[in-house]
Amino acid sequence: MTDTADTPPPLYAAREPVFPRRVSGWFRTFKWWIMGITLGIYYLLPWIRWDRGPELPDQAVLVDLANRRFYFFFIEIWPQEFYFVAGLLIMAGLGLFLFTAALGRVWCGYTCPQTVWTDLFILVERWVEGDRNARIRLFRQPWNAEKIRKRVLKFTLWILIAVATGGAWVFYFADAPTLLKELLTGQAPAVAYMSIAVLTATTFTFGGMMREQVCIYMCPWPRIQGAMMDEQTLTVGYRDWRGEPRGKHRRRREMAEKTDAAFATTRAAGPVEGTRSPKMPMPGLPSGVGGPIPEKETLGDCIDCNACVNVCPMGIDIRDGQQLACITCALCIDACDDVMAKIGKPRGLIDYLTLGDGEAERMGAPKVSVWKRILRPRIILYTVLWSAIGVGLVAALVMRTDLAFSIEPVRNPINVVLSDGSVRNAYELRLRNMTGYDRTFDISVIADDPLAIELQGRAGAEVVVPANETLRQRIYLTSAPGSTASKTSSLDVDLQVEDENSGARAVESTIFHGKQQ
Repeated sequence: MTDTADTPPPLYAAREPVFPRRVSGWFRTFKWWIMGITLGIYYLLPWIRWDRGPELPDQAVLVDLANRRFYFFFIEIWPQEFYFVAGLLIMAGLGLFLFTAALGRVWCGYTCPQTVWTDLFILVERWVEGDRNARIRLFRQPWNAEKIRKRVLKFTLWILIAVATGGAWVFYFADAPTLLKELLTGQAPAVAYMSIAVLTATTFTFGGMMREQVCIYMCPWPRIQGAMMDEQTLTVGYRDWRGEPRGKHRRRREMAEKTDAAFATTRAAGPVEGTRSPKMPMPGLPSGVGGPIPEKETLGDCIDCNACVNVCPMGIDIRDGQQLACITCALCIDACDDVMAKIGKPRGLIDYLTLGDGEAERMGAPKVSVWKRILRPRIILYTVLWSAIGVGLVAALVMRTDLAFSIEPVRNPINVVLSDGSVRNAYELRLRNMTGYDRTFDISVIADDPLAIELQGRAGAEVVVPANETLRQRIYLTSAPGSTASKTSSLDVDLQVEDENSGARAVESTIFHGKQQ
């Protein structure tokens, strides 16, 4: 017979539907604001217009893959400036480290797309089917006209939200009004329809069907965050030393009545002699049976109402301690504070606290200020690093020039010796005009030994680069016969590009190869 104690627990448990109850409070209101702001930004941002001049897109935020540009209001990022994107990604990573070390899984509880869209889907579900108890009854009842009607209406609204989500995503990659017209008339590219279909399916499935299972089984963040949190990290916790033992209102009344009767009997029996009480009848014992008075049993503040469990979108009980499934959305705090107010107990039975503070409070230490736990060396270090990268990106953005070029020697062949003994090197020049108008550039060479410059297909050393384009130009540098440059195996030279109108200049270094010795 196999010993079940040695059997490892399963890695996956079949989903049991979770029906969160509506709750009111500070954290729930804050989450509503976060949901409204983030969804508003996501759905409306592609429709904001921004005038950049002729021949340029007027969409405020646009990822122009065809022309390899990223537009964000007045900022235009070119492919060679990808370090800006890399910097933002690094800032995002450090930001997650910072907020996780300070406030636990605050990202998961408030701003993660899975959380935001799940909140939206639950809101629609509650509007169609009712609050927790009504939804449970509907789930358990057999299929009938009412259940079919409500399910069809709920799924229809979910699908509309999912389609809007997928549609909003593709609008970031093309002019939104134009693409919408093409989508409605069937003229949009096939990739647009496929993208919307995939995002519609994933939004409907993740936000409506899987919900908490995405966080528990699919997302790696619950497992990563364990390495980022310490005993001083603020997270949602239960003050069990204050709440235990739990008890319902009825049990509390019965115990109070029983102990009050016992103490009344004691007072009627007369004064205490020495250290012992006189014999007296005991409640619940046969007549004539006496004994010492039992100590008055007290219950904790938790009345075991399960309000914290009923509002949890993950379906867990925070009183069981820290759990991988907890996203620290703090809705259990709102629910518990509401109950504590009704029974006349102080708030904070469930609250943001650290593991270290929990142990200290258990021993009688006073509560520690939240700011004291946030303003500590580790958090300050993360903040300084995060801010330094941000300042560096802003500085690079301010100091960048709208004129840039690169030069690359042609290696096959390295050089060509002409019939008169002069040596010619060829180079590939890429000129970038990062403005909204055409610009004329003069190209010149700076070297210790004079070199002649020639532009392939052009009469002089001038070139016109159209607005917001990169021009490729083959150029030749030629040394005079018998010159130092012709005789030297390599010579450092600088190529200078100057804007005829503004006088802006850019210089790049390269090598001129003379005759091989």
